[in-house]
Amino acid sequence: MFNLLRREPGFYKWLWKLSLPMILQNLITFSLGLIDTFMVSQLGNEEMAAVTAANVPVFLLTSIVFGVQSGLGVLVSQYWGKGDLKSINRALGVACLIGSGITLTLAAIFALFPVPVMDLLSNRHDLSLLGAPYLQIIGFSYVFNMLSSIYASAQRNVENPSFGMKVFAFSCVLNIGLNYLLIFGHGGFPALGIRGAAIATLLSRVSEVIICVFCALRSKNIPLDLDCLLRPGSEMIYRFLKYASPVVLNETAWGLGNSLLTVILGYTDNSVEMLAASAVMGNLSRLFLVVCFGLGDATAVIVGKAIGEGKRREEIMDLSKSLLRFDVVMGILVGSVALILVPVLFVPVVFPLFKLFGESADIATAMAVTGFAAIPLHAYTVACVVGVLRAGGDVAFSTSLDLGPEWLLCLPLTALCALVLKTGCWPIAIAIQMENVAKLPLCAWRINSGKWIHDVTRGRNEL
Repeated sequence: MFNLLRREPGFYKWLWKLSLPMILQNLITFSLGLIDTFMVSQLGNEEMAAVTAANVPVFLLTSIVFGVQSGLGVLVSQYWGKGDLKSINRALGVACLIGSGITLTLAAIFALFPVPVMDLLSNRHDLSLLGAPYLQIIGFSYVFNMLSSIYASAQRNVENPSFGMKVFAFSCVLNIGLNYLLIFGHGGFPALGIRGAAIATLLSRVSEVIICVFCALRSKNIPLDLDCLLRPGSEMIYRFLKYASPVVLNETAWGLGNSLLTVILGYTDNSVEMLAASAVMGNLSRLFLVVCFGLGDATAVIVGKAIGEGKRREEIMDLSKSLLRFDVVMGILVGSVALILVPVLFVPVVFPLFKLFGESADIATAMAVTGFAAIPLHAYTVACVVGVLRAGGDVAFSTSLDLGPEWLLCLPLTALCALVLKTGCWPIAIAIQMENVAKLPLCAWRINSGKWIHDVTRGRNEL
């Protein structure tokens, strides 16, 4: 294995230079989710279950944000390899227009119809009434988060990954401080409960956009070209729709599927315990997956740049396989550490902190063991789909590869175990992880075929 990882001197130093800021950025973002969950959990399991249910449609918004920034990255990384800054500005303009339009529409729906939306997500109307004020506000925070994430994605794909880390670190600290003031009513502020958590998130997202606008006006690696940004042209719109829109649809459909998993748990006989355990373990799992996500993003930058520079197909194939092998090794290390911590830290210390006892703690334990055991699989599939295939412009196939196992296997199997057979927490937790089990051999087959390498910067007459 280690012989297969050999690359030219300085390669892994460059990889870590790109990856570490992205890992830290994801760690900051996901830590905020965990801290939010912890603060809300102090209000009670009912409140935490209500916020978990409200975050189901919010997760859909998050997926759309990630889809737009990932789709933008397909174009920006290859234009960066060619040194075409005007086209990067044009791609930014299209992404901002489409992304903000989608998120604003959904945020308006959540604000106008919060209780009907919440009623679709669980069998408890009291949770809908409790979570509705949170949903009304939180949706608008993602309009601002879309804009800041798009700009941070562009900076990441021109090899400046520390920008997003710094912006989201500031936003995270501000959000935590505002949570403390607004949820519990400290410092003379009223105790707003879960409504306060939503207001805190909205204000922190606004701060992200303010910082991004200020930095964009002063940026040297992506000098702002207002003419290209505001008038991207039909050619760039065509390229975005061809290469980026499938990624947006992919992440939206994947996010919808992931949200349906939470809905399934919300319709179980023990829905409050299921939702509370899922909220805690969802955030804890993402903390351990930050390495996988960071390496996947770095893989996309490296592979996309190599294609944009015009490297030979054999070089790109060899580069991609080395990156994927390295991601698997890191996934094994991270997964092993996480599994060791389950009986040592999570069960005796962390779960009680989040008010998980008895059945809730048993469910969380099952989700922890199965989720952490699947981290090496997750590392490979994330790096393959988000990193290699998307950077190679293979967006249509990567979309089917990402969605097929989720919708055709994971969701039906989880629903069967949870709602029909009512098997208990362990089979349900295993069913949730079957997506990556099915996805891995399909990913490996597509990578080995070499059919995923496309230059997305060519015009329509060249395609």
